[in-house]
Amino acid sequence: MKSKRSFTIVERAIILVPEFQSVVKRLSEQVTLRGQSKSTLNNYIRRIALFVIHFEQLPDQVSEDEANEYLVALARDPKSPSRSSFKHMVYGLRYYFRLLGMNKKAIALPALQGNTKLPVILNRSELKELFAAPTLLKQRIVLTLIYSAGLRGLEVINLKISDVDFERKTIHIRQTKYKKDRILPLSPTMAIGLKKYLGAENPHIWLFNGKQANGQYSTRGISWVMRENLKKTAIAKKVNLHSLRHSYATHLLEEGVNIVSLKELLGHAQITTTMIYLHVAQFEYVKPHSPLDTLYGRFKK
Repeated sequence: MKSKRSFTIVERAIILVPEFQSVVKRLSEQVTLRGQSKSTLNNYIRRIALFVIHFEQLPDQVSEDEANEYLVALARDPKSPSRSSFKHMVYGLRYYFRLLGMNKKAIALPALQGNTKLPVILNRSELKELFAAPTLLKQRIVLTLIYSAGLRGLEVINLKISDVDFERKTIHIRQTKYKKDRILPLSPTMAIGLKKYLGAENPHIWLFNGKQANGQYSTRGISWVMRENLKKTAIAKKVNLHSLRHSYATHLLEEGVNIVSLKELLGHAQITTTMIYLHVAQFEYVKPHSPLDTLYGRFKK
């Protein structure tokens, strides 16, 4: 006797509230039009489906008090200490209400507390120690390249040899997290290392070949390289691959690059995302003064 197929959360929501099927269709169309990822769509739909199953109604048919009571219970759930379920539920419901043009309802949802954790930054001595740790040239180059241009792990593995222009000293990052291209400056120091690596490894198509079926390196592989080489150092900080990008951003701020330029270099969609580095960057202290004095050269640091 064949066992019955179990229904997914979305299918269960559609069975309980058939109108939810048209919501799923509209959400799918919007995510496609906005160029967002399928994982974003699936996460939103799954969260809204859980809400629909709980109330056996579409979210706009549930009273504000009932919705808030449900969200408070979710936020207090001891099984989710990071409150991730609450956070993603609020994101999903906000998206749902905005889709229906009900922005006031979206705004009325509980505010999400921002993550107060500041990024952990490697200082310059620690970076030198890390980059000296790998015995393999490829590993040294991939870690150094991430820091030199502030790259995300996915951006590194998607780099093709043709994306590096040694004459123009640029790196072309294609279709990033927000489906946008950006051009980054290629460090002259990095260019020397890359040329040495290309001559020694002779990669094909991808800048960093790996064991994937399509020949690409994997983000898991690069993360492993970071972890293994950290073990060879005396670095005690809790850092990961993304810490190299955080360090890049912080060091550029400390060296005088303005926050707007940094936003573009990092490929952030919002300046508020970039502003977190203002909390960790160490700037030279300038005592309070009037700009009138600096105008006439009468102010001394």
